[in-house]
Amino acid sequence: MAPAAFLLGSYVIGSVPFGYWLCKLVKGIDVRQAGSGNIGFTNVWRVAGPPLACLVFALDLAKGMVPTLIAHHFLPGNDVWRLLVGSAAIAGHNWSLFLKFKGGRGVCTTLGVLFALTPAAAAFTFVVWLTMVLTTRYVSLGSIAGSITYPAVILVTHHSTPLVVFSLLAGAAVIARHVPNIKRLLRGEENKFGRLKGAADRPPTEEQT
Repeated sequence: MAPAAFLLGSYVIGSVPFGYWLCKLVKGIDVRQAGSGNIGFTNVWRVAGPPLACLVFALDLAKGMVPTLIAHHFLPGNDVWRLLVGSAAIAGHNWSLFLKFKGGRGVCTTLGVLFALTPAAAAFTFVVWLTMVLTTRYVSLGSIAGSITYPAVILVTHHSTPLVVFSLLAGAAVIARHVPNIKRLLRGEENKFGRLKGAADRPPTEEQT
């Protein structure tokens, strides 16, 4: 029963839509109806500003990190359950219990899980993400690069088979959630990182939801 309770608790924690709730509370904005329509860090930055976006980034990161660390403490030596608990947090963010099973793309929450699992590999992945974002100003491109980097690092450093499988699946999941962004990148229509003019008043297109 204990592992199942950890899974359920992790999913509920992951489901907390900090981007949506904080934008509503602080700015009176429904972030789902502004900018790209996403509830994550990038869209919050555009429609509500950097301070709130950075808070959302930290909280979404914690949603993945904290349940995974708790599982590591209470379920020692059981890598599979720890990976499942981390996956439950990511699933909660992507398909939130509080948003009718809709959510974000899971990048920050996934990064939090990675930091709890393998801090050094996660830090390297974050540096790749940040470098890509700063040089191209495309957050989506940085997220895709990070999704490829982490499994590569895990494979090269010879981690356990469950962690290798998790890294590949987590990376594939992030890329799959970014398919609309990839299409816009190929068309040259992807928004660069930063505030969009009138973003707070601009409804998302069908492709952006």
